[in-house]
Order: sequence, then C-alpha cells, then structure tokens
Amino acid sequence: MTVENFLAEVIALFDPAMVARTALEILLILIAFHFIIRFGCGMLDRAVGMTEARMQEGANVNRLITLKGLVKSAFRYTMYFVAALTVLPKMGIETTQFLAGAGVAGLAVGFGAQNLVRDVISGFFFLLEDQFAVGEYVEIDNTHGMIDEMGLRVTKLRDFGGQLHYLPNGSIEVVTNYSRGPMRILVDVDIAYEEDVDRAIAVLEDLCEEMTDVMEILVDGPRVLGLSSLNESSMTLRVWGRAKNMEQWGAEREIRRQIKRRFVREGIEIPYPRRVLVPAARTKIVEEDGE
Repeated sequence: MTVENFLAEVIALFDPAMVARTALEILLILIAFHFIIRFGCGMLDRAVGMTEARMQEGANVNRLITLKGLVKSAFRYTMYFVAALTVLPKMGIETTQFLAGAGVAGLAVGFGAQNLVRDVISGFFFLLEDQFAVGEYVEIDNTHGMIDEMGLRVTKLRDFGGQLHYLPNGSIEVVTNYSRGPMRILVDVDIAYEEDVDRAIAVLEDLCEEMTDVMEILVDGPRVLGLSSLNESSMTLRVWGRAKNMEQWGAEREIRRQIKRRFVREGIEIPYPRRVLVPAARTKIVEEDGE
C-alpha cells in the first residue's frame, strides 16, 4: 500500500462532514436524555410533594424523602446506562461484546455477593413498606431497642444499655414494632381473701375514672376488667387500658402507684407471703445414770 492510498483511507475515515454529523447526533442524544432525566425527577418530586401534603400530622415524612432519593438515583443511573449504549454505536464502538462481558461479570459478582444483594433488596423493601423507622422501639431477633440508623444494607439498633447492634437487613425475619398506634397497658393487683371483692372493684373503678381525667398519656381507659384469677393466698384484679406509644410503661407504673396509695387509704390489704410456724411438742429427755 502506497502512502497516498493510506492517506486517502485516513481522510475518508475522518471525513469532517461525517465527524460533524456524528458529533451533532451525539450532542442531540445527550440533550434529549438530559431533559428526560429532569422531567422524570420533576414528576417524582411533584408526586412526593402531593403525598406529603396528604400525610397526617406526625407521619414519618423522612421515610418518604429517603425513598424519593433512592428512586431518583436509580432512575438517573438507568438513564446514564441507556444513554451510553445509544452513544457508543455512534462512535463506532460495538456494544454487543460489551454487554456480553458485563453480563458475565455481573453474574460472577452476583454469585460472590449474594448476601450483599439480599441485604440491599431487603433494606429497600423495609423502606418501601415502612415496617419501622428511625427512633421507633422495636424487637428484632430477640433484641429490644430503638432504631438508631436505617440503611439499605444494615440496620443499627441501640438497646437500653447503650450497646449498638448492627443487623444485616437480609438476616431480619421478624420485626415487632412497639411504636405504631396506642399500646396496651395491663396492671394486675392482688388483694387478700379476707377483703370484699365488690368493694375493692368499686374502689378501683372510682380511681380509674379519676385517672382518665388526669393522665393525658392515656388513650383509652383505664377500666377494671374484674377478678382475673384466684391464687394460693390472694385474689387478682385486672385493670386494662391503652396509652400513647412509648408511654405504656410509664402509664403502668403510675397506675400501680395510685392503686397502692388508694388501697392504703381505703384499708384494703395487699397480701404478702406469710409463713406460720407451728412448734413441735417438746419431749423431756431423761438421762439415765450410767452404772
């Protein structure tokens, strides 16, 4: 091949008109995808804004904002990938082998990172379904505590001792949430068998009416359910009610304190373990003189 022929092929390959046309097509493609991304993100922002306006007061808006950010990121990266696959053929780069190599690499990574993929998918559905949120009191795998931080891969749970537990989302199977809606309060109080049951119930009912007007953390009740059990040395009366979430323990403590004060004032005895000692008959031991 002569130098003249080589230069002719190079000039034909880099034809200025063809290069300008290709560059213009690539620019138009990038501009189109730019507006597609802006339009999609704008629609998502408007949809989330309308949802926030309809949400009730006290609802977890942060969870909705977190989901919005995740969806926007996924949408943008998907559009970037599609745009790259559209632009590369314009530049003379075949994408078939690229996609095949990416598929094989993705399959290898998927086999090596199954736990990671499971954690991410589980975390996404935790966020999507709003099963628990930051600041709520939950039980996960027999571990009680407050949700300190929540991510796509790991959930951080801080118990009452201050310890921080890192829980992979893929390993979480059962979650018990104690922070959704009013929580039940249940107080059992024992009285002696010598006491009048009807009088004790009447005293408790009067006390419950007073606490209903005073305790703002109560949502329903408290109410006296009646005699719940007959024990070996006592009778058990049960008081039921519902309190605001995360306030149920304080409500139970206050109800027990008020019951103790009222029973002392009314002279109603709260039994305690008793032991009666019966002395054995004394025997006189006569020592015989040894002879």
